[in-house]
Amino acid sequence: MESIKGYVKSVVFRNADNGYTVLTISVDGEEETVVGTLPAVDAGDIIEAEGLRSSHPVYGEQFRASSYRVILPDGAVQIERYLASGAVKGIGEALASRIVKRFGDDTFRVMEDEPERLAEVKGISLRKAREIALAMEEKREARDAMVFLQGYGIGGVLATRILKRYGDEVYTVLRTNPYRLADDIEGIGFKTADEIAMKSGMTADDAYRIRGGLLYTLSRASQEGNCYLPGDVLVREAQALLGIGEDGGRFAKELLQLQIASRVVCLLPDTEEEVPLTDARTKVYDAHLYRMERDCAFLLRRLKEAGDSAGRISGEKIRQRVKRIIAESGVTPDEEQERAVLESALRGVTILTGGPGTGKTTTINTILRYYAAEGMEVFLAAPTGRAAKRMSEATGYEAKTIHRLLEVNGAPDEEGGFSRPRFERNEQMPLEADCIIIDEMSMVDIRLFHALLKAVPPGAHLVLVGDAAQLPSVGPGQVLRDLIDSGRFPTIVLQKIFRQEEASDIVLNAHKINAGVHVRLDTHAKDFFFMKRDDSRVITKHIVELVRDKLPPYLGVPRSQIQVLTPMKKGDLGTIALNRALQSQLNPPAPGKREYDFGDMTLREGDKVMQIKNNYQAEWEVLGRLRVVTERGTGIFNGDMGVVKEINEALRILVVEFDEGRRVTYPFASVQELELAYVVTIHKSQGSENPAVVLPLLGGPRLLMNRNLLYTGVTRARSLVVILGSEQTVYTMTDNTEQAVRYAGLREQIEQMDQSLS
Repeated sequence: MESIKGYVKSVVFRNADNGYTVLTISVDGEEETVVGTLPAVDAGDIIEAEGLRSSHPVYGEQFRASSYRVILPDGAVQIERYLASGAVKGIGEALASRIVKRFGDDTFRVMEDEPERLAEVKGISLRKAREIALAMEEKREARDAMVFLQGYGIGGVLATRILKRYGDEVYTVLRTNPYRLADDIEGIGFKTADEIAMKSGMTADDAYRIRGGLLYTLSRASQEGNCYLPGDVLVREAQALLGIGEDGGRFAKELLQLQIASRVVCLLPDTEEEVPLTDARTKVYDAHLYRMERDCAFLLRRLKEAGDSAGRISGEKIRQRVKRIIAESGVTPDEEQERAVLESALRGVTILTGGPGTGKTTTINTILRYYAAEGMEVFLAAPTGRAAKRMSEATGYEAKTIHRLLEVNGAPDEEGGFSRPRFERNEQMPLEADCIIIDEMSMVDIRLFHALLKAVPPGAHLVLVGDAAQLPSVGPGQVLRDLIDSGRFPTIVLQKIFRQEEASDIVLNAHKINAGVHVRLDTHAKDFFFMKRDDSRVITKHIVELVRDKLPPYLGVPRSQIQVLTPMKKGDLGTIALNRALQSQLNPPAPGKREYDFGDMTLREGDKVMQIKNNYQAEWEVLGRLRVVTERGTGIFNGDMGVVKEINEALRILVVEFDEGRRVTYPFASVQELELAYVVTIHKSQGSENPAVVLPLLGGPRLLMNRNLLYTGVTRARSLVVILGSEQTVYTMTDNTEQAVRYAGLREQIEQMDQSLS
């Protein structure tokens, strides 16, 4: 680490959002370029910075500052130079000269302690003296705040975000309840807030710390798919996080305070005995998730009643029309497919589920023909862009992502530290459709389902299509499973494989896996291969060869359409290690190919990447001929995949082109929203379909390596599946129906809603 000290001659560039700055400073008469997060530094300042020198291929030698401090000018000459630089609003060169000539070395003291005396200088009125004093005070406060945050180990982009959020309140927040940072500021988790709290002298059993730990534990649980936690599980995990021993009473007291503050909802079992909040039978919800489950139950009941009533008016007539449409289509559906079409016309909410090859698409197309013949409006949607595109191709109708269907707005709603997207379509402005068909429902979490239901008008028909055997959503809840298990909505399960003699081995084997039957791995099928390998290094080598050399010509597709899926992120066959191996072979460094290092990851122009969080404010644009913008919008979502098109280190930006040509510009500070995607987890692959899928399977945790995971991975392939690894792993996964417990209460809410209204 090197230190540098000099006078700031100019601010060449500054990003107002993250504070990234390029400065020119004078060090002993020599000019130096300093770059880094320097939000409180202006021309005229004297800074002392620590960092490292680096050589940029375009911009030459630079000093990358990792920390810095602003040093006040010392003596009349330095003070005049500082004021003449324009650092203080309202003072130019001539005025700076007159001020320093009047007050000399005492200038700064006068400006801060006796600002009215500035009126003694020709050209400065009493009003202007006050304005200059205010400008000096603002600069001093900004510098002091940065120094204050650095005292807690906070610097750079994080400090900029904190100051932007709290302003003068930052001192109170950090000294009284640093855990607010985890609620209020993106990029700060509980652990960072906890470190700050410990530095500020907070005790391990402080009430704010326990409450923060409980909320963080609930938040982490929702990221793992849960809507609530049992009281005992919540306390046990919070105790482990906080390093506090058994003290159930203290945790119960803080849970009660959180409930009073409307941050959580604690549901006690229906019993006459007194049950503590920390009991295994107590369900502790994030208050927002509880309200979403409750609202979903009410909205479903309303849709069911309105839609079913409409169906009863002319039920027999509708049956006759459905049969006529089926006869005219030339398709001969089985009994369940015909029932699905009929129920979709008669009922407010209908569920259609089944595995690959069972006719879900044929059934959807027949439903579409029925509504078209009736002159009714039908909307199609799916959770991801890839799933929506497949739906469009299969039906010939436009399908949108659910977010676009609901017209997502870039500015999220924020309440109580909880941020969610704002949709233009809601109860006040519902969707203008007679029927709404949603595909890939297994991917839909409780948050997105809640937003969808609010936009469906009573009387419209909602058809939910999905494969219940697939993995549940990445987000909280198990919506499709809970809807089916509630038994309150007509559910059509398609099981018959049509044209079985023509079906691919992918389809046949997927159904065998779902039924718990061991598939034959020694066959010579054209679309389902198994390569027995027991060494992870050998498997990695073969994966590279398959993706780079063998599969593209075999299938006649580009490398980008060969997707490697793996059960986990870590380990020799996890996404991290395999992405590095494939990146080095498929997109190696080359002259003129720019790259950006972020933590342990290098992103390079041409890399295949995935968005790993919902960003409702990200702006995208589609370029037409001559690079003219033809479309604009907001919102990039978890699971969207694209290619890095441009990296510009001077502007500190990276441009990614996603599906449908949507180009998004990321500041370097937001690059953590991206991951390499040559390899993705099977969980993240939901809703996608690729010509070929490569699955390395060589063991892993029992709760992870189960039938659902294997089935989901296999069904992501359209034309070819290649499994590399151990036969025993494949068979063990087929036999293993164990899954991690997912705490969700939509089914119970639906049942209770029905009981209360019946």
